[in-house]
Amino acid sequence: MSDTDEDKATAREDLCRFLAACYYEPTIEFTEEHLFDSMLAAADRLDPELAAHTRRLGEAFAAAGLQELLVDYSRLFLGPVQALARPYASVWLTGENVVMQDTTMELLQLYEQGGFAIDEDFQELPDHVAVELEFLYLLTHQVHRAQASGDAEALQALQVLRTAFLDGHLGRWLGGFILAVHEHAQTDFYRELAELTELFVRLEGQRHSMVTQH
Repeated sequence: MSDTDEDKATAREDLCRFLAACYYEPTIEFTEEHLFDSMLAAADRLDPELAAHTRRLGEAFAAAGLQELLVDYSRLFLGPVQALARPYASVWLTGENVVMQDTTMELLQLYEQGGFAIDEDFQELPDHVAVELEFLYLLTHQVHRAQASGDAEALQALQVLRTAFLDGHLGRWLGGFILAVHEHAQTDFYRELAELTELFVRLEGQRHSMVTQH
């Protein structure tokens, strides 16, 4: 793996991990920990369009008040009565406003195959969009590590698992969720987050397809 490939692989890992963080409740720590500076540094190494969206995302967070973002976050993802863009795969895959269905059990099997463990104290459901992006980060990291070490057997198994996750799960529901966020968001931040997520996952899917066809 060349230095350029190594740098881009690390940038893809970082951007995926930071994207996941954006789907948790917004706090002042996003600014204090320079989340958007780190995202932009990663996106700049990958793709001009990704970088443009990431730059706008950070600007939108800075322009909005934290209370305004919290209200929008709650409307979209928490309620009060029914969230306008429920962030759970099972809702979108089944068309029912019920979580923890068969699709979640299938997802947990993918997590187990990837060695992805959820902390017992974690308060969210396993098919929350942030958790699924964190799993995508883990798979990206594992593929990167297998490529760097030249472990062809591990790499092949990971590519199969990544296909099962991207094509068989995440790609089947993320589009509807993204459209709902974009339609119902009242802040530019969440509209930009939706667009950035869609673009990043689409590029990851295209890249993965190119790799597995060779």
